[in-house]
Amino acid sequence: MQLDPILETIIRRIASRARVSEEDRTAIRSLPYSARAIEPSSYLVREGAQPSRCAFLLSGFCYRQKLTSEGARQIVSIEIPGEFIDLHHLFLTESDHNVQALTRAHVAEIDAAALRELALTRPAIGAALWIEALIGASIFREWIVNVGRRDAHSRVGHLLCELAVRLDIANDTTNRAFDLPMTQEQLGDAVGLTPVHVNRVLRALAARNLISRDRRQISILDWDALRDASDFNPRYLHLTA
Repeated sequence: MQLDPILETIIRRIASRARVSEEDRTAIRSLPYSARAIEPSSYLVREGAQPSRCAFLLSGFCYRQKLTSEGARQIVSIEIPGEFIDLHHLFLTESDHNVQALTRAHVAEIDAAALRELALTRPAIGAALWIEALIGASIFREWIVNVGRRDAHSRVGHLLCELAVRLDIANDTTNRAFDLPMTQEQLGDAVGLTPVHVNRVLRALAARNLISRDRRQISILDWDALRDASDFNPRYLHLTA
């Protein structure tokens, strides 16, 4: 039997969270889905919508955001390849936030009813998806602390540390270097700073030889120093979950 590479990618993600049986894997291979390319700034999820599908990010970057009534934006998470975008909608019928593509992205849109049925009838799959959602909540908590209680340099440094760790794990690398496809305005909306302030902080981190920048390529030069300066502890990522 020829295996579907997209479903095998999803199986690997689920199996990284819980021990799944061969029967569980077979059930996942039967999930109905459609693959779709998303252009930058396009919406995957809109606030107020009632999604019938759950997206899994295959490539590219997305961000989750909320808007005030006056149009001010707060980015509340960055989604990277190999992650589920909206597990919330397995059990919540209406979206309370937006998800937009940060770069050109490819997603697998899984039928939410079918995935919900697997979560309810196959305990290992249900546990894996539950763990995914709980880790997402843990990241949200850390972002609240970052915006609310850390200074500007720590906020930006903390976000860089988080992305370096998550991308290294996703890509099976340890080089602490990555492409950051975000404008300074978008970075500011993620850490609660103006674009001018973000630029100033990035230049200061580079001047201290903590990072180097080449356009949107970020390289962390002194991991220990940046981690300590940014109050970064990866515990909230639950890397051993």
